[in-house]
Amino acid sequence: MKRIVILGGGESGAGAAVLAQKEGFDVFVSDLSAIKEPYKKLLDDHHIEWEEGQHTAEKILNADEIIKSPGIPKEAPMVQKLMQQGTPIISEIEFAGRYTHAKMVCITGSNGKTTTTSLIYHIFKTAGLDVGLAGNIGHSLALQVAESPHEYYVIELSSFQLDNMYQFKADVAILLNITPDHLDRYDNCFENYAEAKLRILQNQTQADSFIYWKDDPVIAKELQKHAVHAKTYPFAAHKENGVVGYIEQEQYTLAYPSTFQMPQSELSLTGKHNLYNSLAAGLAANIVGIPHDIIRQSLSDFPGVEHRLEKVCKVNNVLYINDSKATNVDACWYALESMTTPTILILGGRDKGNDYKPLLPLVKERCVGLVYLGANNQKLHDNFDHLGLPVRDTHSMSDCVKACFEMAKPGETVLLSPCCASFDLFKNMEDRGEQFKTLVRNL
Repeated sequence: MKRIVILGGGESGAGAAVLAQKEGFDVFVSDLSAIKEPYKKLLDDHHIEWEEGQHTAEKILNADEIIKSPGIPKEAPMVQKLMQQGTPIISEIEFAGRYTHAKMVCITGSNGKTTTTSLIYHIFKTAGLDVGLAGNIGHSLALQVAESPHEYYVIELSSFQLDNMYQFKADVAILLNITPDHLDRYDNCFENYAEAKLRILQNQTQADSFIYWKDDPVIAKELQKHAVHAKTYPFAAHKENGVVGYIEQEQYTLAYPSTFQMPQSELSLTGKHNLYNSLAAGLAANIVGIPHDIIRQSLSDFPGVEHRLEKVCKVNNVLYINDSKATNVDACWYALESMTTPTILILGGRDKGNDYKPLLPLVKERCVGLVYLGANNQKLHDNFDHLGLPVRDTHSMSDCVKACFEMAKPGETVLLSPCCASFDLFKNMEDRGEQFKTLVRNL
């Protein structure tokens, strides 16, 4: 009996363990941190051995194969030992893909992944397709394959997941954009990060589809290095040579594989970045053959994604917006670009090697104040204080919201779009967003 060891006992790891056991492997789960109670129960219910708070070498180094949580870096000591002895290390998505023949619609990019993935899932569900949501959102792909299989899966893929995928194939691959992010995990080398994103193309054939943003200069450069075997579906803001998704005379337009149009004003998502997300999602639905009336309805009534430009409420005629998912500079740039009123911007958290220079012109143009929210805000002071805007330094969400309340004037907007990871002060970006919303509603 082959032995599979799973490093990380979260959503991904626990689901992989259940599938591995179902497929007849000897399974062990190990997590250096505490495993959450729902995942302990899942493992216990399936009589799967697990440990937390440690990695027991003699129970791990004898594995035939390792399934690694995407949150564990390759530099982790146990991962280094496994790599040195040549033990294969794969992702949960790679493993789950071995045991299903479902059609895979896979989305990656530095920004917009969750919105685009959720929108495609919304369209597919509205069309009545048997579809599962997986990857960075939804439930573990492996657990769904094991216990509730679907004909289609819509999967959000991070660069970390793509790093450990080798034989997995996307039937429809979507690459939204590539901007600097997670450089701390890629030796502070942007080229390494960009190369990871292009792994979404691996194993595709002429029978598959590749949707991408044609005007992204990094994608254009990277595609010159890769042989693209799939049929390509580029999109852009405006009609240009070769583009099959675009806006023409204020009409949202899909030119292929079948022609579809609807007024841009009827799209539920607003802002330039969301236009790209809507074009990518519409192309995926069009490729699969979803009826145009369903595409039109779904693009019009999609409610959006929690923690992504989420309007919380107005207090004293000040609008508070939760964009906690903006964990890199580009995401914050798009959020600011969509603001139409003077803005108090909340920045800060665990820096991932960010270069804040691209934000400076937009901050100067749109912002009337800055609130820093982090354990250490020195890099923010160094990059933004010279703009001369009012600045408040805070180290908890309660102090942050209080500062915003004191600074903002009627008719202005308070935007939480932090540019950074949340792990210095919060459990995760959801915790950051939830605390923000709760405190704002209690003002």
